[in-house]
Amino acid sequence: MKILVTGGCGFLGSHVCELFRSHGWDVVAYDNLTKYELDRSGYDVEEARSHNRRFLESIGVQIVVQDVRDMDALTDAVDGVDFIAHTAAQPAMTISWEDPRLDFESNALGTFNVLEAARLLRIPVAACSSIHTYGTGINDEITEDGRHYARRPAAIPETHATLTGVLTPLHGSKHAGEVYSLVYGHTYGVRAAAFRYTGIYGPRQLGAEDHGWAANFVIRNLTGRPIRIFGNGLQTRDILYASDAARAFWNYFQRPVAGIYNIGGGPPHAISLLEAISLIESITSRRSEVVFEPERKGDLRYFVSDIDKAASAFGFKPSIQPREGLTKLAEWVSANLQLFGGSTGAA
Repeated sequence: MKILVTGGCGFLGSHVCELFRSHGWDVVAYDNLTKYELDRSGYDVEEARSHNRRFLESIGVQIVVQDVRDMDALTDAVDGVDFIAHTAAQPAMTISWEDPRLDFESNALGTFNVLEAARLLRIPVAACSSIHTYGTGINDEITEDGRHYARRPAAIPETHATLTGVLTPLHGSKHAGEVYSLVYGHTYGVRAAAFRYTGIYGPRQLGAEDHGWAANFVIRNLTGRPIRIFGNGLQTRDILYASDAARAFWNYFQRPVAGIYNIGGGPPHAISLLEAISLIESITSRRSEVVFEPERKGDLRYFVSDIDKAASAFGFKPSIQPREGLTKLAEWVSANLQLFGGSTGAA
């Protein structure tokens, strides 16, 4: 069996590659190795960008350096593939404001190309979407108790209204990819899934302020950099450990029921930014300097996934609790401090 993982050298993509390789599959990591997400991170960009690639090569993953926006290159790469896991994306809201064309082409056009490849091959495909497709209207449904934001009922299902409230290009590009996943299922019978991920974290995540907040908090704690919070820190997410996130693709291939799915930790894994910082401090025994900045346009203050649909359709169930997952993440960051170009002084 053979899988093509777009964005395979990225954070989530590398975990999908690792999982399928562990099951004996031939794995192709298809990645343009872009550096734009890291350019303002303060990290050792060259070393950080190469880290996951070297790991994948060490476990026998084939690397194809190409872009999902290039349909001809993608068509060549999918030869003989049984399944496509589409994790390539422009993930940052800030970058979507600054370069909406890049955002559209990476997310909407890239997903369209992947779906077209799956149609031509008659194979299943699962693509990363995002909770950003819901928009920010959920901000009007929440309360706060001084520790975190809350909502009743806590979990938000896939039937909740989308594209509400203040929107950014990222909201639009992610939603467009979902729509085309549905279209390709209805029109061509493609077994296509769109996974609305939230709060993924774990080893090999080069989190910066634009994306990957849990990893960014751990990196800043361990390198002595201040953590910047945009808002009051009560923002709440159901975080999801990387191996659980990758397993959603494995489970889906076993039972490829087309549709749109929330893929998160659910209510048991909900945590606010301030609670996450406190938990990280207890794991590392280091204090963090926290700086508060004004809330950013388009930020979602609360999201906790209702994951019942994915559990019923293909057996998705997260297993790694936040303390265990953040401990594993902190261990990886500690072992790879050279990637982040920072000191090891505690705040």
